[in-house]
Amino acid sequence: MDALRTAALLAATLTTAMMAGFFHAYSFSVMPGLRGTGDAVLVEVMQRINRAILNGWFFLIFVGALVSGALAVALVAIDGDTAVLIPAVLGLACYLAQLVITGRINVPLNNGLDAAGLTDPVAARATFEQPWVRWNNARTLLCTVAAGSWCWALIQA
Repeated sequence: MDALRTAALLAATLTTAMMAGFFHAYSFSVMPGLRGTGDAVLVEVMQRINRAILNGWFFLIFVGALVSGALAVALVAIDGDTAVLIPAVLGLACYLAQLVITGRINVPLNNGLDAAGLTDPVAARATFEQPWVRWNNARTLLCTVAAGSWCWALIQA
């Protein structure tokens, strides 16, 4: 059981850290890089990215962080090790909060941008950019805290 618990903790740590890095890249490079572009460029680039990201590799990491995190919390709870359980629950809770933001805010914004096409890029950008960036920054912070929590849990294990 110890080996499975450690493997689940490690998988949760790695996949969550990968998601933190993914969101971080948008917060500190992609969106600032697109900030100075024309409206049509931002809209087209984000539409292309939003289509390209729908692939098995991304899905494996995105969902893998949830599955491995939930498994880790369950295994740690069975062991009753509070020193590991507290950071593990925090890691899972932060990742779940990120999923809520993604599902309720960022994905609908992506879908709205895609539906807008390139017919009115000024309006599409105005509706999309600021809220998407704000909430992506929140996802970045949540996944970073989650990854740190998983590291803390691994150290305690």
